[in-house]
Amino acid sequence: MEEFTFGTLATDELKLTHHRAARRGLQHGNDLAPRDPLPGQPITVTVRVGQDLDADSVACYYTVDGSEPAGSRGMATNGAVLFLQPEEFAWDTLAWGYGAAWRGTLPAQPEATRIRYRIGAWHGDAPELFADWPRVLDVVEAAAHAFFHGPSLPVPTVQGAGGGRTFVCPVDRLGPPDWARRAVIYQIFVDRFSPGAGRDWRQTTDLRAVWGGTLWGVAEKLDHIAALGADCIWLTPIFASTSHHGYDAVDPMRVEPRLGGEKALAALVDRAHALGIRIVLDMVCNHVSDRHPTFRAAQADPQSPYRRWFTFDDSAIGYRTFSGVASMPEVNVADAGARTWLIDIARYWLREFDIDGYRLDYANGPGPDFWADFWTACKAERPDCYCFGEVIDAPDVQRTYVGRLDGCLDFHAGEMLRRTYAFRTRTEDDLARFLARHVRYFPHNFLLPTFVDNHDMDRFLYIAGGDVDALRRAVAVQMQLPGPPIIFYGTEVGLTQAAGKDDGLGLDVCRVPMAWGEGQDRSLFAFYQEQIRERRRRIAP
Repeated sequence: MEEFTFGTLATDELKLTHHRAARRGLQHGNDLAPRDPLPGQPITVTVRVGQDLDADSVACYYTVDGSEPAGSRGMATNGAVLFLQPEEFAWDTLAWGYGAAWRGTLPAQPEATRIRYRIGAWHGDAPELFADWPRVLDVVEAAAHAFFHGPSLPVPTVQGAGGGRTFVCPVDRLGPPDWARRAVIYQIFVDRFSPGAGRDWRQTTDLRAVWGGTLWGVAEKLDHIAALGADCIWLTPIFASTSHHGYDAVDPMRVEPRLGGEKALAALVDRAHALGIRIVLDMVCNHVSDRHPTFRAAQADPQSPYRRWFTFDDSAIGYRTFSGVASMPEVNVADAGARTWLIDIARYWLREFDIDGYRLDYANGPGPDFWADFWTACKAERPDCYCFGEVIDAPDVQRTYVGRLDGCLDFHAGEMLRRTYAFRTRTEDDLARFLARHVRYFPHNFLLPTFVDNHDMDRFLYIAGGDVDALRRAVAVQMQLPGPPIIFYGTEVGLTQAAGKDDGLGLDVCRVPMAWGEGQDRSLFAFYQEQIRERRRRIAP
């Protein structure tokens, strides 16, 4: 284990837990063919019945009018029903048992149809269970938490009953905008970039506290980003929050005042657009702050209309959270009201502030079905917006987001670049072989933004022992990949860190203040400029 990047898959033991969980119970996992159906294409649905589950009947209850499907034991009470048939039995040595694949084909649909469906299985008089059960993400998150932190997170005990999970299959021709294919993205951790207006940092010792970067400061430094050659900025969360990082919004309909508020965002967007630079915001739909007024109302009153927006339980914390953190209650995106609320927030910033898209934090939490609704709504509001998710999981899981997002952050390419050039545990032949297959694994209309470091991992130069040539080699390969390259603020001028992520500061250790003036490696900056120019020449429209 070299890094914690793939937390739930970081060890062989955790990978085995994931594998076995995915082969238990009733699992669909958005397994469709084609993955992103076009109008007029029939759709084959596959569900897998694990060795621990008896099933002599499997049914898919579906609607095409936007309503929720409902049914029981093969009788639809809303929508229609499709019976699946067993087509394949396969032995799995790691699970040590036989699994069965059941399939059926949904009829072709016209453009803009949203197929909503649930899958149930039963045996004899036994209760009907609904996919996906067990939820693999819950199992592996609990195991990873126990491995790294102990004790384990509680695994939800709902046994796939009560109608189960609703899957969503959009039938459309949506895809990433052309500008995103040619983009070079510059990631800014706003609190650490620039205070602006000649102000000093608030403090310069505690990486876990506020330093004082602002959106005004970002606007003042746009010339640096333009000179680099980047034409899109990804801002880490700017919504009202009590933390320095902002991934726990108190009010996602306001810009955090200490960052400059709405006036600063509007000015930044105007100035950036005038320079041909787009702005992408970081949005969290998986959770909010426990100080969010909606959560507080739901927590205080069991009869609150917002109670269903969260999941209260009998755990030690009392409600479902992100990674067991009590200050980050998880939003129940299965609830129609909560889902509409989050989507309306996204549409608001697109409409009112002319932003160009979203980087979607911990996208695997809400899952592909939520993003199918979210992405379609964002495209309706702004057809050329770019929405990409943070899905830190295996490539086969990332591929379930095809047709539901414009793409996912390319953690696997990043891992191989770091292993090859920083840790030196892979050869360039290993890297080339991996990338050739990796690029072909994903469809052309699913963009994978690449990176060599970001705000959640040790900076490349730190793990490479300060070897700038190693960074140059990694960046040269990154710029050749089809996905838009992301540059973490400061990496282009040699910014590094003083200690490692495992030395006590955790994720904050890489979030050091941007180097300005004499602190910059201008030779490295010039190298980045040339690499970006070469990339643009290769992919010119």
